[in-house]
Order: sequence, then structure tokens, then C-alpha cells
Amino acid sequence: MRTAMLCAVLWGSILHGQQGTVISGSVHERGVNAPIGQTSLAFEGTSLQFFTDNKGHFQFDATIQGEQILVVSAPDFLSKRFVLYLDGSPIDLGVVYLERDIEQEQTDNLITLTDTELLDDEIAGTGGFGLLQSTRDVYLNRAAFDFGQAFFKVRGYDSRNGEVLLNGIPMNKFFDGRPQWNNWGGLNDVLRNQEFTNTLAVNPNTFGGILGNTNINIRPSGMRPGTRLSSSLSNRTYRGRLMATYASGSKANGLSYAFSASRRWASEGYVKGTLYDAYSFFGSVEYQFNRRNNISITSILASNRRGRSAALTEEVFELVGNRYNPYWGEQDGKIRNARERKVMEPIFLLNYIHESEKIEWKTGLGYQTGVNKRSRSGYFNAPNPDPTYYKYVPSYHINSPLGADFINASLAKEAFLENPQLSWDQMYAANQNSEGAAAYLHSDDVTEDKTLTANSTFKYRISTPMEMGFGIHYKSTNSGNYALLTDLLGAEFHNDKDTFSNTQNDLGGNLQKIEQDKFGYNYGLESSLIGGFGQFQTSFKKWSAFASVVFSNFATQRNGLFTNERYLENSFGPSEEVTFSNLGYKGGVTYFVTGRHWITGQAAKLERPPTLQNIFINPRENNAVVPDIQKELLTTVDLSYHLRLPTLTGRISAFYSRFMNTTDINFFYVDSGLGSDFVQEVITGLDRLHKGIEFGFEYEASSSVKLTLAGNLGHYTYASDPNVEINFDTSGEDVISIDGVQDLGIASLKGLRLAQGPQTALAFGVNYRSPKYWWIGATANYLTHNYINVSTIARTDSFLLDPETGVRFPDATAENVAKALEQQQLEDIYLLNLVGGKSWLWGKKYISVFASASNLFDLIYRSGGYEQSRNGNYGQWQKDNLSGKPSFGPKYWYGYGRTYFLNLAISF
Repeated sequence: MRTAMLCAVLWGSILHGQQGTVISGSVHERGVNAPIGQTSLAFEGTSLQFFTDNKGHFQFDATIQGEQILVVSAPDFLSKRFVLYLDGSPIDLGVVYLERDIEQEQTDNLITLTDTELLDDEIAGTGGFGLLQSTRDVYLNRAAFDFGQAFFKVRGYDSRNGEVLLNGIPMNKFFDGRPQWNNWGGLNDVLRNQEFTNTLAVNPNTFGGILGNTNINIRPSGMRPGTRLSSSLSNRTYRGRLMATYASGSKANGLSYAFSASRRWASEGYVKGTLYDAYSFFGSVEYQFNRRNNISITSILASNRRGRSAALTEEVFELVGNRYNPYWGEQDGKIRNARERKVMEPIFLLNYIHESEKIEWKTGLGYQTGVNKRSRSGYFNAPNPDPTYYKYVPSYHINSPLGADFINASLAKEAFLENPQLSWDQMYAANQNSEGAAAYLHSDDVTEDKTLTANSTFKYRISTPMEMGFGIHYKSTNSGNYALLTDLLGAEFHNDKDTFSNTQNDLGGNLQKIEQDKFGYNYGLESSLIGGFGQFQTSFKKWSAFASVVFSNFATQRNGLFTNERYLENSFGPSEEVTFSNLGYKGGVTYFVTGRHWITGQAAKLERPPTLQNIFINPRENNAVVPDIQKELLTTVDLSYHLRLPTLTGRISAFYSRFMNTTDINFFYVDSGLGSDFVQEVITGLDRLHKGIEFGFEYEASSSVKLTLAGNLGHYTYASDPNVEINFDTSGEDVISIDGVQDLGIASLKGLRLAQGPQTALAFGVNYRSPKYWWIGATANYLTHNYINVSTIARTDSFLLDPETGVRFPDATAENVAKALEQQQLEDIYLLNLVGGKSWLWGKKYISVFASASNLFDLIYRSGGYEQSRNGNYGQWQKDNLSGKPSFGPKYWYGYGRTYFLNLAISF
């Protein structure tokens, strides 16, 4: 009884202490005096957030006390900050006027400026910069707009660690865990209304990842009504872009709708031979039954076709430069790229939302289908058509086991420089002399996904300072994977055999394949995930806190549709089902020193399944699963100090993250200490450690001039010595092992740096904003501590063995091996970037011009790279490196030189 009375007294005290201050007013656009609906009003450092109605009016009860900063913000407008003292007395702010954000074009074109998500798998999805599109955090903006050119990763995380949602429906893929930005690329106008939560902060739509989470609200009612037309010019991935968007706004009958379309193109981008051909369409209709309930239907069709480029050895770079691309050649006077990527995966969304004073319930259903294709040229009992093949460049003759042959090296150099591109004519000619069978062909690696997603979240406000939320999520993907023969290049058929072992890839089908036949491999993957999360958050005068927990169950299974002659027993039919049950939890506390200074601490411990690409060892040929595969474990902690003074704002954060029990699978041909073969390298028990400090501050020197300073001091390393196993088929004459698998033991990786882009980055920026609606900004950037990816197999004991004798090379001393395997650090990078714009208000038409120039001094730099694994034993490595120009030296990715982007937009 006494306990109950005490609880009642304490609860009454809390409620009494939380009596609020009523704040009212309206928000209008300066210049045209039009109301701005759905404007956000939030108190900095708290979870309290309110919105205006469709006529721009607001009135709410703020239960916090003392000096607080109220931020009024809306998409396309500059935010305003008010310092208020809350003591229970009503506050009428009157009419709050917001100015158009003439710098909005920089955010709108973020993906255009970085292009990170459009690159090949070796570096794609590296930083998740698309996640950062909606944030105004100084450091994250620098990471996206400036550091992103050098493939910098925020905290060294892959984009798998952040979640992207469309109308609350998660869009990350099962295959690699990443969002596929091509699925909605080119629709910048309808992607503006975003809710971003950084790192571990609470997001009402998802438990989320540790990088951050973005929910993109593409409901028509949240879009600014009117028409917008824009045109862009660039010399990056595409040369031109046209975009048109119309949004109706909320009608009196409850309907709202929006449409958008764009076209992007280039016959050749910054890198030679990289065509770009993309178009996108968006349509959405929403009906509001009343102010509490609405339903919407949305469809997105984005098609993207582009030519790919290759990483280059230093030898090739010195011969032909950083814009060289070996994947293309001329055919009938036109550029034809052998390595194209085509993505067209339409999205359909159905959403229902109920919102009341206490309850917010969101339910969504999503369906996505379509294809993702990667083309390539194949050769069979014929010379390799790649002009950079190691036998065609000078180093092959210089590194000859018979001694350096400088005459043939000189001839090889001349031949390469005269014909540096792919020869389609030679491939056609070879096929005409092959008695009908293809010596060369062109094909697509095709993935056909059908994904169904259902998501429902429920948020309940217990009292003004306390909220609780729940969510359930289901996702299933049926994925078809096969090679499609698209062009026989003049031949009549293709004998679908493995050239090394003379075995059939499709034992139950026709040996001779013709155009539009599936060949090589054909299998399906069925995967599903079901889970739920719960979270609780509370906020008081001096502190706020949250706690969240998530549980999920993941299952996947391969189904082989070809009987591969090399794997008769386990290539056809279903594999074993692989399942993982996962638990995760996170929490955080914020302490308000004052309304302008606060400290936040957050921590999480998560379990998650490996991605699909790291579960099955060689899914194109068999059902084998990584032995004793484990779920991944993540532990992370971060501590931040936030500062909000009238002229100085920013934060500084320290972070520590450890990824444990990760798995990685790689494919390559190796001359190892145990023999030579094409292998599948399976790495298990791999741990990674990410720690560092990031900071960003903005100083308002005057009403027109702002100075920014941002940086990251990171240290990302391998934190364990993982186990390495190689797998290979046993149908050839000379095999490493008759078992088809060889355990190589431990690889000495612990302490080596991760190839996560520059780990140290600093930026200083100056921004001038004129009262006459034009602005210009400059940012100087310095990036360092960038390391190339290491070969794991070269750091096992097998590297020390002579494959002919089976014993250690006599000169493979610890000193010599350490020198051979020293990890390479890339050169420091200095970048100067300029951005600017101008806007005009002409009657009811709003006109804006945006321009940017990146890497103003045209610096040529290597943004990343990797060691090739061909030299898998010390003797082979030593012979290849004697001349200083190894045939199998590291390959590098090069950043763009000086590039520009121009955009003209008209809104009415």
C-alpha cells in the first residue's frame, strides 16, 4: 500500500513538473506569403517534434522547461532557430517567414555528385552517401559532398550498415545487404522529403543499422504543390539530364497525386567507353479519408544502363593514363562496351497511415520485380580478348623465366599502344573460322528477383515525455540466377562445356546452345526474413533516454536447375535450408548540460545473418554451404558532444565498433604453394575493428559568411587472424587435392588496415550567401591513410611452400616475407571543390541555377585498390617482382579529375 502511494505521489510530481507551455503561430513563405504545410517544429536535443497543418498553422503543448531552441524547418526552405524560455506562459510566435533554400540544389544532386552507389562491386555501396542526403549535420555533409569523391566511408562502414526505406518499407537487398539506389535514381524531386537518423538514434519506422537510417516519404501530400522542370549538364557518369515533376498538393476532396519523369544520358562519361542510358518514372496517388487516416499507392520504374570500367595496374596506367578503360572497342564505327550493367526493377507500394494525438500506425506492402544484368565476353579455346591480359603487356617479357626480353617487351608496348581497345572485328573473324562453334560470345549474368515486403509500425505516446513503439516486418525474395547467351558474334552455336575439364555445365540439356538460351549456370535462391522490434523513449528537463530490441529469423535455400557434370551429386535440386535467429538491442542516454550543450552516449549489440553472397560457396555450380557458418556479431559504442551557440554549432563524436564472425568468399586463379587452380576462397572467423573521432563545426562569421571545419580521425583494422579454405573442382588432370577442398589454416591479418577508403579526412569550407539570392562556397579537403585490400591467401603458410618440393623456400625468411607482404598505403589526396548558385522569383515562378566544380586542380589520384592473388607462393611472387613491374601487381581505382555539374530549374 505504501509502495503504491509512493508511486502515485512520484507520478503526480512528474506530471506536475511536466506542465507545458502552449506555443502557437503560423509559417509562410517569404516573398509570396503562401502558407507552408507540414512544417516541422522541433526542440534541439529532444525528441519533441510537431507539424503545421496544411494551412501552415500550429499550436502545441511543449512540456519541457527552461531555455530551449526551437527549430522551424521545411523541405526546400532555410531553417529558422528561436531561443525560447519555457515557463508555462503561452508564446505566440505570430507569422514565421521561411526563405527558399537556394543551396537545395546541392542536396538534390548529391547522388550525381558522388556517383558512389553507381560503381562496380569492388567499390560500390562503400559509404552509403545516399543515406546522408537529408541531414544538415556539418560533418556528414562534408563526408557526402567532398570526401565522397575519394570513396571515403563514414566510420569505415559499408552501406549495408544503414537502412533505406520508401514510405516506411525497407529496401535493402538480401544479396549484399545494400540499398540499390539505381531503383529510384533520377527522381530527385520526389525524394526530398526524408527523415534521417544518424548512427543508433531511434527511428519510428525501423530498428535500423549502425550507420544511420533514411525513410524517404514519397506520399504526394508531403510534396510541395506545383510543377518543376530542370535540365543538367555534367562530365561525370552522364552528360545530360532532363527532369519534370508535378505535385497537386492536398485537394479539398482529400485527393493528392504526383508524377515525375527524368532522362539521363551519355555516349561516354568521364572514363572512356562508359555509356550511360537511364530513364525514370514515378506516380503516386493518395486519398485522405479524414485528417487521421489516409491511403496511398505508388509506383516507380527506373531503368539504368551503363558501361563499366576496370581497375588498372600501375604498368597500364603509366602507358595509357587514368581515363583508360579496356572493356570497350569500336564496332561499325560505334563504341561497344563488353561490360555493361542494366538494372530495371519496378517498385509498387501500398501504404495506410493512421495518425491521432496519441497513436501513429503505419502499414505498408511492397512488391518489386525485374532484372539486374551484367554483360561480359567469353572465350573458349581462343586467346583472351582483354587488351590488358598479362601476356599482352611489356612486363610479361621482362619477367620471363628465361630472362628479361627487352626487344619483345618494346614490341608489346608498341602493339598495345597501337591497339589498346577490345577488337570486336577479331572476335567475329575468329568465329567465322570455327566451323560453327563459338570461340567468342557475349552474354549476360542475370538476376531476376521477385520481392514481397510487408511492414507495420505502431507508435503510442504514453504521455508527452514518453513514447513506445513496435514494428513487425516480413520480406521474401525469389531470385532466379542464370547466364543468358545474348550474342554469338557470328557463330552458329556454343558448346556449353568447361574448357579446363571438358565437362558439361548442363548435363540434362542440349550441349549446343544458341542465342537467348540459358547456359553455364542456372539456379534459384529462396530467402525470407520475419522479425519485429520494440522501443521506448522518454524525455525530461535534463535528460532523455531510449531503449530498443529487435528479433528476426532468416532462412535461405538454393535450388539448382542445371545438373553440372563436375558436381553430379549436389548441383541439381534443393540444398539444405540455412537458417539464423538473430537478436539485437541498443540504447542511449542524452544529458542536457544546458539547452545549448548536451552529451549523448549510445551502444548496441547486434546479431545478423551473413549476406547471401557469403553463404553458398559456389552457387553457380553446386549447393555447398560454408561449413559451420555463423551469424555475425556487432558491438558498437559512441559518445558525442553537441554544441548549439548563436554563432557556433557542431558536434564531436568518438566511436568504437567491432564486427565478429564475418565470412567472405572470393574467386580467382592462383599459383599457390600447393598447386595452381581456379579456386573459391572461403574466409571465416574474420573480425574487424573500427574506432575513431569525427567532428564538424559551423561558425557564422556574419549574416552572409559561414566557415566550416570537419574531419575524421579513424583507425580501421582486421581484428583477428581468420581461417582460410579453398574449394575447387576435381575433374581436371592436375588438382590441388582429390577432395576438392583444402584447409590452409590461419591467415595473418590481425593489425593490417582495412581497405575502407581514406581513414583520415579533414575539410575547411567557406560559404558566402548574398542578400540578393546568390551564394558561393569553397572547400579544401585533405584525405590520407588510404590502404589497398590485401590478398588473404598470400598470408597463409601455403605462401611459403615451394609447390614442386612441398617444403619452404630457403630464402623465404621472416624479413623477406614481411617486405613482400607489406601493405601498401596510397598517396595523400588534396581536393579543392567549388559550388554556387543563384535564384530568382519571377511572379509565381521560382528559377534557380546551380553549378559545381570538383577537384579544381585536376589531381590524378588513386582512390582504392587491391592486391591480386595470382602470386600465391613466395617463389612466384619473387620472380614476378624482380623487374619492379610485376605482371600481377596491385590494381587501382582512380578518382575523377576536374569535373563539373550545371543545373537549371524552374518551379511554378
